[in-house]
Amino acid sequence: MNCKVADIISKARATQHLTKQEIVSLLGDNDINDRLFAAADQVRAENVGEAVHLRGLIEFSNICRQNCFYCGLRRDNAGIRRYRLEPDTILAFAAKAKAYGYKTLVLQSGEDDFYTTDRLQQIISGIKALGLVITLSIGEKSRAEYAAYRQAGADRYLLRIETTDRRLYAALHPGMSWENRRRCLWDLKELGYEVGTGCLVGLPNQSLEALADDILFFQELDADMVGLGPFIPNADTPLRSAQGGSFTASLKVMAITRLLLPDANIPATTAMETLNKNGRIIALQSGANVAMPNVTEGEYRQLYALYPGKICINDTPAHCRGCISGKITSIGRTVAGDFGFRVKRAAAKRV
Repeated sequence: MNCKVADIISKARATQHLTKQEIVSLLGDNDINDRLFAAADQVRAENVGEAVHLRGLIEFSNICRQNCFYCGLRRDNAGIRRYRLEPDTILAFAAKAKAYGYKTLVLQSGEDDFYTTDRLQQIISGIKALGLVITLSIGEKSRAEYAAYRQAGADRYLLRIETTDRRLYAALHPGMSWENRRRCLWDLKELGYEVGTGCLVGLPNQSLEALADDILFFQELDADMVGLGPFIPNADTPLRSAQGGSFTASLKVMAITRLLLPDANIPATTAMETLNKNGRIIALQSGANVAMPNVTEGEYRQLYALYPGKICINDTPAHCRGCISGKITSIGRTVAGDFGFRVKRAAAKRV
């Protein structure tokens, strides 16, 4: 083992601070993977405990006005059948999710203009009346819209930066602005949301330096949640022939993020399990403390086609709840019984 790289892991544990080059060194050295993952798991245990927080995911529309090159929901993809759920259906799914024991719901969709501020406020208010915590993942909005959702009761917002490499961002997001993406995240933070972000790992022309910048960006934002996973090429997108990301690289980005943000909530993502049949278990043993089972019902699970090979699309919400709970207990962990807000720890002295 490279002693210098091993020392970097020790430094990260002690200070929650690394330079960009130190992060690149960790990302580029696969001989230290086991030590890195073990360190992230220990930091997870020390800072957020053994309980795994479950967030029930409702995918309520696959219609999107954006045209991101990597996403199966992109506006110009004519290869999928579009859908959107009526507010009453969303509320019915939410009530069932509560009956399954979920404390938090994640409402996720493409950027669908059908859901006006008034409609979303009604949906949020209805779910809050059930006593649930709400995470929104519905893309770029104005500060006024974010404020309206917050006033209606939304607690958290997930908006992945996807990449902090501005050239790469511009190449993959036609008609979009990296600066506006960043503005959205800071607006959300100032409005009092728990803010989640994240990135895709393994995008075409993405360097280790860019991934290091992503991790440092999560720390700059002091993100409450960080969701990341491998880029998986979709045949219905311009990146259909791209190589795609790896499970191991995604796991390494996640583990380093845990070292630098020890008290953040970090999910074991379904995309990881698409590449590795034990992906979520391995992620939970390498720094993750959250899972997001799908509580959408019926054919909609198959129609929310972000990427090919997505797991659990033929399962029921009840089955998903039992499956992930079994996986959690199989590794000696427990399912959390609280709402899972981030509890910030005193930061170590940074050097």
